[in-house]
Amino acid sequence: MAQHDIVIRGGTVVDGTGAPARTADVAIRDGVIVDIGHVAGEAARTIDADGALVTPGFVDVHAHYDGQVTWDSLVAPSSWHGVTTVVNGNCGVGFAPVKPTDHQQLIELMEGVEDIPGAALHEGLQWNWQSFADYLDAIEQRPHDIDVAMQVPHGAVRLFVMGQRGADREAATPDEITEMGRIAREAIEAGALGFTTSRTMNHKTVKGEFTPTLTAAREELVGIAAAIGAAGMGVLEVVSDFAQPDEIHTILAMAEASGRPLSISVAQADVRPQKWRSLMAAIADGNERGLAVTAQVAARPVGLLLGLQATINPLDSSATARELKHLPLAERVTRLSQAEVRAAVLAELGPGRLNWDRTFVLGDPPDYEPGPERSVAALAAAAGVTATEYAFDELLADGGRGFLYIPFLNYSDGNLDAVREMLLSEHSVLGLADGGAHVGTICDASFPTTMLTHWVRDRTRGPRLPLEHVVSKQTMRTARMVGLTDRGVLAPGMKADVNVIDLDGLRLHRPTMAFDLPAGGKRLLQRVDGYLHTFVSGIETYSNGEHTGALPGRLVRGRR
Repeated sequence: MAQHDIVIRGGTVVDGTGAPARTADVAIRDGVIVDIGHVAGEAARTIDADGALVTPGFVDVHAHYDGQVTWDSLVAPSSWHGVTTVVNGNCGVGFAPVKPTDHQQLIELMEGVEDIPGAALHEGLQWNWQSFADYLDAIEQRPHDIDVAMQVPHGAVRLFVMGQRGADREAATPDEITEMGRIAREAIEAGALGFTTSRTMNHKTVKGEFTPTLTAAREELVGIAAAIGAAGMGVLEVVSDFAQPDEIHTILAMAEASGRPLSISVAQADVRPQKWRSLMAAIADGNERGLAVTAQVAARPVGLLLGLQATINPLDSSATARELKHLPLAERVTRLSQAEVRAAVLAELGPGRLNWDRTFVLGDPPDYEPGPERSVAALAAAAGVTATEYAFDELLADGGRGFLYIPFLNYSDGNLDAVREMLLSEHSVLGLADGGAHVGTICDASFPTTMLTHWVRDRTRGPRLPLEHVVSKQTMRTARMVGLTDRGVLAPGMKADVNVIDLDGLRLHRPTMAFDLPAGGKRLLQRVDGYLHTFVSGIETYSNGEHTGALPGRLVRGRR
């Protein structure tokens, strides 16, 4: 009888702690890592990892698969990118707790905030839950390709307790605050990893209304946080514009009142391109005062994808182009390519309303740190055509599947130096990938791959980042931030979530649009080459990018 189930031999082990990479074997038995080093003994299966990286499975702490995990066993596209645990319920939006009368409001909130088609949510959600505990039970009934964790969203809790007054952002009474705190604590005790809220004006319902939580008073936020603190477990997550001078102090007060870890989304915004520095300084100060505060930062610009199939299509401002939108893509491209139609569309578009100096051709493989020479304006000038003409032709490229790219966060300086500085902070982790969300405009679930390709291997426009640092930022550091101590590190006794990666062969493909959500809803997907093997609890889930059929992923209830 074999001593081990699997031995991964001779790989470059990057264990997630930040320790130097080393050549070693990794032995797995019964879903757990049992030995690392020179492993003796027989194995039922041996994997030759010579020349490959061996890392912990990535722990993605900022996703929005809240609906998808109830109807789909494959948590894609995140699971294609080495992610073995994903944390949902971020940004204060989700689907529990909920009263039967409020289904529509929660759908409208999710559709507006996270750009998930309402029709898909209507068809896909079974609503066989009311309490958050019931919602967890519903998720647990379906096996997945990766582990799934949930957080309780402030927006749903507020609507559940306050009804329309909550949706209308009216002030909560002391009794209502107490009740919201009770419900949030019960959700944590039932297995939610944390509580999340949104305080950004960028988040609106599909009807254009601000989120229920936008103007929640300090007393409400602190009251709920204190109730969670009384449970002795759970984390807090906040996304905010930080438009008010005292906003950071309000958020830090949540950490103080609860005694629980808190994370804040931090990014560079063009309106205040240096604001992120003061936020990082406040986070550092909070940690010096004994708080556990972490910045969630992105791996690259947060950018909009524009295309014929995308939610935002630059040609939509042309009446001629709009008249053709009902046609199948191939037929629409054929018509738009006709000389007289092309001329009419270009005349109606005129110079266009986009800033062509800040609009880029995405390319294949995608370039997420494009220089000014990659802008539509520069490429058009070099080609001797107008920017609108150049953009038109790019949108029609590859049978109408071309994309233009507009970075709107983390690119105020025209490079990623600010992102690098954020990632180097001891108080940051990789976050904000938004897997499952913004399905027609943004495709950032590939952040974990970008960390390896761009930051470790490929960057040319500035310094790169150490491999060990990059891996730790999305394994041990993310896992510990949300209270998961059984994963994120390759060490004996740890959960056998493991990636074997061909770093030299790791390659992101250009995003594509699929129409595979319920009701034929669309979503952007991004494939990748180079993940040789991915294991969840010692079971191979992906081999050379293809799903093996195995579904060992389970609901993660509470801290571990």
